[in-house]
Amino acid sequence: MKKSTPIDEAFLREMFDQNFERLRLDNGHSLAPAVRDAAWEQVRCYWMKLRHIAETVTDTEVKLNLPNQKTMKKRTFCIEGVVDIVRENEKVTMYDIKTHDLDFVQENIGLYRDQLNVYAHIWQSLRGESLDETAVIATPLPDVVGNAMRTGNPIQIETALAGWNPVVPIDFDAENVKKTIAEFAAAVDQIEDCEFRPPSLKHLKKREGARGSFATRVCRNCDMRFSCSSYREYARKFKDRGWSKFADFYDLEADEIETLARFEATAPEDSDFIPVGDED
Repeated sequence: MKKSTPIDEAFLREMFDQNFERLRLDNGHSLAPAVRDAAWEQVRCYWMKLRHIAETVTDTEVKLNLPNQKTMKKRTFCIEGVVDIVRENEKVTMYDIKTHDLDFVQENIGLYRDQLNVYAHIWQSLRGESLDETAVIATPLPDVVGNAMRTGNPIQIETALAGWNPVVPIDFDAENVKKTIAEFAAAVDQIEDCEFRPPSLKHLKKREGARGSFATRVCRNCDMRFSCSSYREYARKFKDRGWSKFADFYDLEADEIETLARFEATAPEDSDFIPVGDED
């Protein structure tokens, strides 16, 4: 257990820069200055709003594991998660940090309740620890807060922060745990049996919270989206920014694909590659 010590904004910025540099070296990637500045503003906003939580966290990135679960087809799997724990005045709270919009979390509270209920079960039953509350912290900044931060006006910032509460309490329901574990088990069997049924185009277009559709919130963060028939149809209609790189390939006839594959396999590395159908 590690108790957090009080921090000021200068020290917070120093930690942010050190963490950024470590991730850059580990991953070999960096961020554009504007993106890095936006990330810093998000961290700064959360420090200003949730400083009381940040400074009272006693257990950070606690790894939870529910091992040796069985599916209906006798496959073994485990459920893992990472949470933060705050112990204050004999009260213990579990926080799960999500990169999901606050509106979406509030509108789909059941999804988060199921997951946190399993985490609470692991914490209480397997680890034998007491637990009084669970909550989700939604990290994306609402527009009103972001706009206020950009003005630099202390009054506007204070007003915006006062009207924003990214902490969403989650009720614990022990009866729901078995159902959630069974749903995990069913998903494991589907994955192992290669039963991948994509949501319909209608579902992809469905609006979810303030940040747009399911396709915008979920699909555009998926590296495999162009292998999904529903998303390819969505991309053709609504012009995903990366679709132009793949559109010609997916629209090729089978014999053209075979020809293209042979060309790529035999062409010299320095040859000029012209996709089929783009000679003009």
